[in-house]
Amino acid sequence: MAPETETYDSGRSNRTAAHVILAALKRHGVDKMFGQSIPSQLYLAAPEFGIRQVSFRTEKAGPMMADGFARISNRVPVVTSISGPGAALLVPGLGEAFKTSIPMVVLIQDTPRPHTDRNHAQDLDHFDLLRAVTKMVRRVGRADRIDDYIDMAFTTAAGGRPGPVALLLPGDLFNDPAPTTTGAGRIASLGRFPLDRVMADPSAIARAAELIAGAENPVIVAGGGVHVSQAQNELARLQDLASLPVATTMMGKGVVDEVHPLSVGVVGYVMGRQAASHGYRAILERADLVFLIGNRTNQNGTDNWSIFPRGARFIHLDIDGQEVGRNYEAERLVGDARLTLQALNGALENRDLSRRDAARAGLVQEIEAGRKSFAIEVAGLVGSDAAPIRPERVMAELESRMTPESILVADASYATIWAANYVRFARVGQRFISPRGLAGIGWGFPMALGAKLAAPDAPVWFLGGDGGFAHSWGELETARREGIKLGAIILNNQVLGYQKDAEDIGFGAHSTACHFEPVDHAAIARACGWQGIRVEAADEIAPALAKAEEASVPTLIDVISDPNAPAPITAFDGKLQVQT
Repeated sequence: MAPETETYDSGRSNRTAAHVILAALKRHGVDKMFGQSIPSQLYLAAPEFGIRQVSFRTEKAGPMMADGFARISNRVPVVTSISGPGAALLVPGLGEAFKTSIPMVVLIQDTPRPHTDRNHAQDLDHFDLLRAVTKMVRRVGRADRIDDYIDMAFTTAAGGRPGPVALLLPGDLFNDPAPTTTGAGRIASLGRFPLDRVMADPSAIARAAELIAGAENPVIVAGGGVHVSQAQNELARLQDLASLPVATTMMGKGVVDEVHPLSVGVVGYVMGRQAASHGYRAILERADLVFLIGNRTNQNGTDNWSIFPRGARFIHLDIDGQEVGRNYEAERLVGDARLTLQALNGALENRDLSRRDAARAGLVQEIEAGRKSFAIEVAGLVGSDAAPIRPERVMAELESRMTPESILVADASYATIWAANYVRFARVGQRFISPRGLAGIGWGFPMALGAKLAAPDAPVWFLGGDGGFAHSWGELETARREGIKLGAIILNNQVLGYQKDAEDIGFGAHSTACHFEPVDHAAIARACGWQGIRVEAADEIAPALAKAEEASVPTLIDVISDPNAPAPITAFDGKLQVQT
């Protein structure tokens, strides 16, 4: 059945290009737009179409909220902005989405057509500004091309490797009369991703199956592309079918059950002492076959391209052929992860997997031994009653409150590393979100707001440090105004921990910017209508989490935490004092 579409009498003077834009967005399943008051004509007419405005305190939060929304919903969000400074503030969030393959359509009110190149107020070259952080930028100059360009934007954003697209809409365009239409008009709904699923070459899939069946020590390293493709169940089937150990990148956390007997956890640059995957480096170092799935093979995910042996063979499955073989020459599987893994599983079902079956018991034993060793090594940290509070203790308390439906959003820097190592996800497809594309601190909090908008019935927790949170605490008011209820945990240690530790290791000293004056985040939260709880002792964490779950308003828990707690980064091993 074709989707319902709005129809208009083009002879009615109150029907304008703004209405045409909104009708097209509605056709693509859009029920909310992330933006402030510009373009005014869109927002004033949006209620007619059942489209809600989600506003924020600064434009930089818009694409980050939309990013979190998209990652959870697999729907293409719409972000709007004024030209000039508003558009410039979109760039960080668009860069994050561009690097992590998250689609969105951005509508920017541009200079009115009669004033082009006349130094109009807030005029800027948006093509050059946005080219590096979008898949496409187009300027829509005619009302009768609106449907064409909006469909093009959604197709480009959601198709192939997803990413942001920007449409520049001259300010006077919105008031143009709605064009007279002939025929049925466009009816396609293009607002979900992946839009077009294509399978890798069947002959390449057959070769991959042969390599997996014959490998002595294969390993999978799955990235965020598995989440984008919604291929988690197919990966879980492959893990069991071929008895394959599965590791993930930060972006891939949650694609498999992390307590499964063959799950290794998050690998890459966070495999130092007291990391959950510290004991599994040998699995990677002896691998004769590495299967990369939805994985950019970036610096952090490979620990400076050091975790795989020189003699290993690679299979690389990705929707973007330019990523396949970028850093490791590989058997090429270019296509959608879900479709391709389905086909690969079918091919393996007809293969002799006796070698893989025989290896399973030893792998399970090795992985279980690694888990026991990790538990013993960090027992004093996760159970610590020390003050200031150890982050590991906070993670242990949080993990105990997590349900299979819970969503955890962590800010960049140490918060991501604590969560990745000390909060295990026991459900295939459980979502962990973090800004790992460009790793900007302060971006995680608006992402958490967007995630909650996408999953209003799911428990959503945000974890961040006080340094990053200062970049976005203005959005506390946004959450209250928009009715977004979630729990936020702030590790308040008055220091930029990652920066300080990296500078101490690299230069023997750190800059004065690494330290802050005391800030009472709970008081700030209460001033914005949140429940604010200050936690200074470890035995106060669990009651605070319980209060957050029971509250009718969002809750911020300000945890006074240890500034000298180094996260388990491999490059930091032995170079900082590690407490036990």
